[in-house]
Amino acid sequence: MKSKTLKQNKVNIITLGCSKNLVDSEMLSGQLLANEIEVVHENKKLDHNIVVVNTCGFIDKAKEESVNTILDQVALKKKGKLDKVYVTGCLSERYRTDLALEIPEVDAWFGTMELPLMLNQLNANYKAELLGERLLSTPSHYAYLKISEGCNRTCSFCAIPLMRGQHVSKTIEQLVAEAEGLVKKGVKEVMLIAQELTYYGLDIYKKRALPDLLNALADVKGLEWIRLHYAYPSKFPLEVLDVMRERTNICKYIDIPLQHASNNMLAAMKRNITREEMGELIKEIRKRVPGIAIRTTLIAGFPGETLEDIEELKGFLIEHEFDRVGIFTYSHEENTSAHDLVDDVPAAEKQRRAEEIMEVQQEISLARNQAKEGLVLKVLVDKKEAGRYLGRTEFDSVEVDNEVVINTSKRLKPGDFVMVKITKAYDYDLEGELID
Repeated sequence: MKSKTLKQNKVNIITLGCSKNLVDSEMLSGQLLANEIEVVHENKKLDHNIVVVNTCGFIDKAKEESVNTILDQVALKKKGKLDKVYVTGCLSERYRTDLALEIPEVDAWFGTMELPLMLNQLNANYKAELLGERLLSTPSHYAYLKISEGCNRTCSFCAIPLMRGQHVSKTIEQLVAEAEGLVKKGVKEVMLIAQELTYYGLDIYKKRALPDLLNALADVKGLEWIRLHYAYPSKFPLEVLDVMRERTNICKYIDIPLQHASNNMLAAMKRNITREEMGELIKEIRKRVPGIAIRTTLIAGFPGETLEDIEELKGFLIEHEFDRVGIFTYSHEENTSAHDLVDDVPAAEKQRRAEEIMEVQQEISLARNQAKEGLVLKVLVDKKEAGRYLGRTEFDSVEVDNEVVINTSKRLKPGDFVMVKITKAYDYDLEGELID
């Protein structure tokens, strides 16, 4: 057999930004593997010769990180350590013309919907017959499942529709097949993601079909946890809650980004909902699914925000006691309708307000965690770190929420489900003893 004289290509994919980007990178890797091209994620060995940087363009900090990562890869190329540098993702979709002029060393730029073009550049064919096959970059026991692409909302602060286009749902059949494939790989938990979960199905089924999808996924054998992320509060399909209550493998957990709680700010952000309506929704969610954990995300420093608006927001947090809260400082994004407003809150003041809000939430989080002391909870083991096992309950998503420190002398494996008696509570984590 004649030996090869040319080294085969090896592609390294670097992913920045959200879990939706991560799924895109995994899909790209699945296509490359199907074309018999070696591919890795975040390769530390530096034994690859091609890099694909999957960028984020959501807010200023993310854009800066993306640009710096591209420049780092270009520097490696200049040193002869890389043959090619390709860029894809949201930043490339939004600014590729300007970026191509500023960083001409990049070999090609691709938008968010140009996977076939990128594969062609990598001497690979797009294989439409693949049913969600991908190289997981997460631990093998959990994965993200993207149920739709794009967004039809017109929130004034958000540039996502500019980068991801209009809402396009995958079919229930596609998603069930993808979930079954993930289970065969050892996945026990899937996190449903989209720009907007609750809009799912309107484009193809002419109705909000998230409840139908959840029932179909709950029937997939071996899928032990199904978790919901990014549910828009306006016109929330309450039937989702009934399915969540009735199906034991759907986690009692929901992520609803509210963004603010002042009616002035909600109107300026074009959120199509009022503080009062959000409050009623939160009460209804807890009524229909007792014990549910609710996560939300907020924005501090939107144009025109006053200290009174911040007080309203803090009062809303105290009133409704969210289990988990994340917060961003406002980023003034070109081509959004909020860009026409004056960005009148200084950066330092935005950060101060964000920290003030999180101080309120920290007390709430501690109290809600302390209420779990003495309870025995089902925990999914994620990893071993510094000699301790770390896991999560159904009330916590990966990376953004609480972890449970599991005290045991037994050997556990990532992906194991164990019962843990909670013995200590902290602001954002729990600790407990393994129950035999």
